Amino acid sequence: MLPDTSAARVLVVGDVMLDRYWFGEVSRISPEAPVPVVKIERTEERPGGAANVARNVAALGAGASLLSVVGADEAGQSLARLMAAEGIETSLHEDADLSTTIKLRVIGRQQQLLRIDFESSPTHEVLRAKLADFERQLPRCGVVVLSDYGKGGLAHIGEMIRLARAAGKPVLVDPKGEDYARYAGATLLTPNRSEFRQVVGRWSNDAELKVKAMRLRDELGLEALLVTRSEEGMTLFRGSEALHEPAQAREVYDVSGAGDTVIAALAVMLAAGLDLGAAMRVANRAAGIVVGKLGTAVVHLDELRSSV
Repeated sequence: MLPDTSAARVLVVGDVMLDRYWFGEVSRISPEAPVPVVKIERTEERPGGAANVARNVAALGAGASLLSVVGADEAGQSLARLMAAEGIETSLHEDADLSTTIKLRVIGRQQQLLRIDFESSPTHEVLRAKLADFERQLPRCGVVVLSDYGKGGLAHIGEMIRLARAAGKPVLVDPKGEDYARYAGATLLTPNRSEFRQVVGRWSNDAELKVKAMRLRDELGLEALLVTRSEEGMTLFRGSEALHEPAQAREVYDVSGAGDTVIAALAVMLAAGLDLGAAMRVANRAAGIVVGKLGTAVVHLDELRSSV
């Protein structure tokens, strides 16, 4: 049984991006180079990064607030419009010196052929204003999600964690990079297998993985650590135990954005009153559904109910 999520509210903060898809047919190889020629037939735009986390929160029936930085450009306006269309409350601080991050994917024969990224980093002044906005929004939410894509939008993440924890709010972090010290004091980190290996090194068995996970959790003062392990499922390390959930995907079509779905489902279920173990089981089911969809996608509450 899934809990009632209608009263749950999640504040999502982090790096947003606009995912653009160009879909077309491939019928020949270019005479200029050994690459396919794609004749574009339709285009699509979807919110990405932290915006996709907020979108997943809303799809699961909870209230979603999104706090981020965008450029004063057409892509930033598109993101604001897309989020408003899905009923997500947004506070997108504009930086005139910033270009909104765009990930352009070219799809042919239902396969991704190419991805082109356009990005830059926000200025210190805009980030400081975002921190003040964060403090104002804290009382209204039940759970905070910090979605780090390494684009510079979470320069003050240590202060955000401190403020949220002082306000009694659980803080879930989707981390990036090798310096996890900046996430110290968070409630939960959700690295994927390769991200975690980057930080703690390789392991040869589950026992060794548990030792490394517990050590990192203690060093950072986390309540728990969830390692998503692709086809091996996911493992939650809390207290002295390691809770494991096997992968549920029937068919893996596209893993892009799967981490967004996992952390969104965890946040919504925690805000709705489930404990972390039960929330992980729901998040694992959500991950199994979303990897069967193309591109950055969401999982709806009715899909979760019918997946039991």
